[in-house]
Amino acid sequence: MAQMNNGCGCTPNKAIECTVTNCANHCQAENYCGLTSIKVGTHEANPTKDQCTDCMSFKMK
Repeated sequence: MAQMNNGCGCTPNKAIECTVTNCANHCQAENYCGLTSIKVGTHEANPTKDQCTDCMSFKMK
């Protein structure tokens, strides 16, 4: 669940940069995620490139 700033929107987590603006957890004013942590996974049996990994915390807006 996204962090809230007194109910006024997303609190950017400066430890998690993100440019996926159509994610519900993206802080629109800044390129950061509003979650306290994320889960990273893969869609490949044997990932060898960064393109093989996925943010499993992604939620479509």
